[in-house]
Amino acid sequence: MTQSPSPRRPRLTRPLRQAWAQVVRTARRTTADGLVVGTSGNVSARVGDTVLVTPSGVPYDRLGPRDAVGVDLDGRQVLGTLAPTSELPMHLAVYRTTDAAAVVHTHAVHATAVSTLVDEVPAIHYMTGALGGPVRVAGYALYGTDELADAMLEALRDRSGCLLRNHGTVVHGATLDQAYDRTAQLEWMCRVWLTAAAVPGRAPALIPPDELARAAEKLHGYGQPR
Repeated sequence: MTQSPSPRRPRLTRPLRQAWAQVVRTARRTTADGLVVGTSGNVSARVGDTVLVTPSGVPYDRLGPRDAVGVDLDGRQVLGTLAPTSELPMHLAVYRTTDAAAVVHTHAVHATAVSTLVDEVPAIHYMTGALGGPVRVAGYALYGTDELADAMLEALRDRSGCLLRNHGTVVHGATLDQAYDRTAQLEWMCRVWLTAAAVPGRAPALIPPDELARAAEKLHGYGQPR
């Protein structure tokens, strides 16, 4: 019996190679900066209809150019032989519902601690505006499930980042650099709030909504002109 031909897989083009290099570099940065431990957390980038994502259970310092893992928006693997991260449903949910080109998921210590205490990260700093407003906490669900992806999407509504209850953070952006910077800012804000809230007999002053809105508008023009 004649077998039908296998689906044609995209070649690792120069844009895909460059994007994979950025994915690996960003993943290694999450480890170096203490946002993940071991092989926890994951990173992805979208190039057209291909999503490049870190593989499951492989230390980031072992990944090289030939280890690229890619899936389409339906989750079918189109590049590589390593299995994609178990958190693939979260990454795909972001790309299907937003115009994001990059996603960073971490198990950052302070953000994870805050996820166990509140339903929304208190507005302790104006950088809250860079994430679209007060950061919500998605309800707990088992990792790697569609239930977790659905809870994450609800928490991400009109936001570029959220916390996952008893789990970590998910942040997206137009580039990996932007997604990573937002992730680092979120972890820093969680650390600031935890530090201030730990002072006996004192409650941290929070930024009112109208001031957050002003900060968010000003942050749109932050940085050098493009």
